[in-house]
Parts: sequence; structure tokens; C-alpha cells
Amino acid sequence: MPTTSYWLAEPYEPLPRVALAGEPDVAVVGGGITGCSCALALAEAGLRVRLYDAREIAGGASGRNGGFALRGAAAPYPVIVESLGREQAAELWRWTERALDDLAELAGDAFRRTGSLRLAADEEERVELEQEYEALRADGFAVEWREELAPPLDGRFPAALRHPDGVLQPARLVRRLARRAAQAGVEICEHTRVGSVAETEAAQVVVATDGYPSGLLGPLEGLIVPTRGQVIATEPVAERYFETPHYGRHGFDYWHQTADGRIVAGGFRDVSLQDEFTADEATTSPVQSALEEFVRSLLGRELRVDYRWAGIFGLVLDFLPVVGRVPGDESLWVAGGYSGHGNVLGFACGRLVAEAILGRTDPLVELFDPSRLVLA
Repeated sequence: MPTTSYWLAEPYEPLPRVALAGEPDVAVVGGGITGCSCALALAEAGLRVRLYDAREIAGGASGRNGGFALRGAAAPYPVIVESLGREQAAELWRWTERALDDLAELAGDAFRRTGSLRLAADEEERVELEQEYEALRADGFAVEWREELAPPLDGRFPAALRHPDGVLQPARLVRRLARRAAQAGVEICEHTRVGSVAETEAAQVVVATDGYPSGLLGPLEGLIVPTRGQVIATEPVAERYFETPHYGRHGFDYWHQTADGRIVAGGFRDVSLQDEFTADEATTSPVQSALEEFVRSLLGRELRVDYRWAGIFGLVLDFLPVVGRVPGDESLWVAGGYSGHGNVLGFACGRLVAEAILGRTDPLVELFDPSRLVLA
């Protein structure tokens, strides 16, 4: 069974090639959603940018995730309210909603505004959903409470929240961002691993590899914990079961149906949790078997699995991104740590770190300050 993701298997045209003469103003390490959005923003502001990826554009987590495009942070809204306070939590959510709107505008047919369903797997999770619903409503956010669920969800999940989210073909989106960046003058160096910051010859360097270890982050190295997420995609089926992304059991289960009818299902890393704290992209039998069994039990029949894959995301214990200068180095920046919530956050944080480099400071940079990991 190939372990190329369904998203990366899609044919695409080669990117335009740009060759910068001399040293770049900024080097961006990582050709995923964060690196491409950062490079694009910097180039459109007039800077000379060179983008590096050890593989190809979108070849890491940006082409190896479940394809969800969700507002908010990795933790539910009430958890963020408790840790940050209501005002900051609400501003963070609004910021991600604006980013989702901008992403949709750039994505074209790589994005569908479907909404999403966060499902309660049991009565305990139902209570958590009720708390989230009340907190979001109190702060003016759009959210719907659902108790009557259509088959095959009815009888299995006691309730759900519908959020105004969407679903992505993530590799297609990132390739489009990279194409636009190249058209804006970014030199893209695929299959080029950066061994040291000095190699880039740039005045400023952005490390945008999220959970993939770069060896470039000095005191932060390893504090954004590499974590494996595994996914399957089945054969196409004619019935339309899932028009929106679904996720439940505190995010350990997530699935949706693609436009061509495949069931894409991910998660279940808790069946062998310690084994999934790794930067190894190999798929494993315990998680893959759990994913297959979940799809079979959900639909009541066996489906052929056409694709299996894994990607690495960066886990941070406070579930907030890590964006800003690397402590002790005024020329080195980082943007990552999305804790499995990286399609929208990665896009937004790439632009956020670009704005900081351009001297346009946003209060969120202070909230996401990398030094908090070292101090902790």
C-alpha cells in the first residue's frame, strides 16, 4: 500500500522558477502552508525572499493532514477563555475567522465552505459541547446546537455543534500559494535541506517546519513536540454520508467525505499514544486497524482503503501557536506549534510572522511569544 497521501497524489503543474541574484532579505525554511503564506506576504511587501523545503512544496504536514479548515485554536473555546481571559480568547477566535475568510478567497476550488460538526461521543462530551455552545453564543460567535442527527450519526452521537468552517484539498491550496509567491518574486528551492542558518546568507530567517525537527531553533529545539497523525482514504462510494468535516472524542477521531466520494478518516493516536510522539512518518498497524474498524462500524460495511499516510504536527502544551523571534537571536524567527489545528492557524501565523518582520507588530505576537516555552 503506497503511503503517499491522497492530497499529494493529485497531478499539478510545475511551479514557476525564480533565481534571485545575491543574498535574500529573508529566507523561509519550510514549504508548507506557513512558509508559503509567509513568503508570499513578504514578497508582496517588496522583500527578496528565498523559500527552502527539504522535500517539495506541501510535502510535509500541509499535504498529509485530514483536510479540515477550522476556526479557533486547538483547544475548545472555554479552555482558551479560562487560560487567556474572555477578551483575548474572543479576539483570537475573530482573528482566525478573518484568516479563514482570506484563505477561502485565495483557495478557489481547493476549499469548500461546508461548516463542520463537533460531535459528542458520550454524555460527558455532550456537557463539554453545551459549555462551548453557551460560551460562543455569549461572545457573539455563530454556532448551532444539533441533537437530531442524520444517519449514520443518529443513535451513535447524542449531540453536535455546527461551526461555520470548511474543508480543504490542502496540497492544492499550498501549491497555489507557492505559485502566487513565485509570481511575486520568491525563489523556491525544493529538495534542499538547510543545515544551518548561516547557509541561507539571509539577514532574517523564518523556520516554518512546525513539528518536523529542523535543527535550527537553538533553545526551542524539541519544545514544539513532534507528533504523528495517521489518516486513511477509502475507495469512492456513491452515497453522500458526510457533507461536512466531523470530529469527536476530543479530536481523537475526525473524518469527512471528499468530492469524489472517498471517506477520509484520521486520528486514533490514543490507541498507542506514546508511540505517536515521533517524527517518523511511518504508518502503524494499531492505528491503521483502528481507523479501518471505525469506518466499518460507522457505515456498517467494509470499504477498500486506497491511501494510507502519516504526517507530523507540532504539539505545544498550552495549545497556542509559537510565533516570533527565537530567544537569543534577533535574526531568527519561528512560526509553528499548531497542535494539529494547522491549516487555518498555519496560514494565519505565516502572515503574522511576516508582519512582525516588516515591523507591523500585532498583539498576538506577544501572546504567541516563543520565549514562554523556554521560561516554562
